[in-house]
Amino acid sequence: MAKRERPLSPFMHYRWQYTNTLSILHRLTGLFLAFGLIALVYWLVALAGGPEQYADAAAVLSSPLGNLALVAWSLSFFYHFLNGIRHLFWDAGHGFELKVARQTGWATFIGAIVLTAIFWTVLAVQMGGAA
Repeated sequence: MAKRERPLSPFMHYRWQYTNTLSILHRLTGLFLAFGLIALVYWLVALAGGPEQYADAAAVLSSPLGNLALVAWSLSFFYHFLNGIRHLFWDAGHGFELKVARQTGWATFIGAIVLTAIFWTVLAVQMGGAA
């Protein structure tokens, strides 16, 4: 009696694509933005709490780890924002062609990095921290 071949589960012959990565990044940046709201609320409560509480919050948020979190939060914002615009175009029925989808995916990713760099450069110049 011949052994019968069993069908493979879809994940066993699935190839990873860039769209998967962009979709997962969109979800992760949404989560990170939600967690970043905790830092924003912490800062606002400290601001309302008086000079001592504000000084403590400013010290935490201006620490190297705090700065890294703020940069990551702004990168998440810009990526999520640009990808949201991309999704709005998809909702309108535009941009589904493979070439256009790939181009807008890269534009979203690179645009988020560029906007984050511009944002922090302008902020540093306004705060007097950059020449």
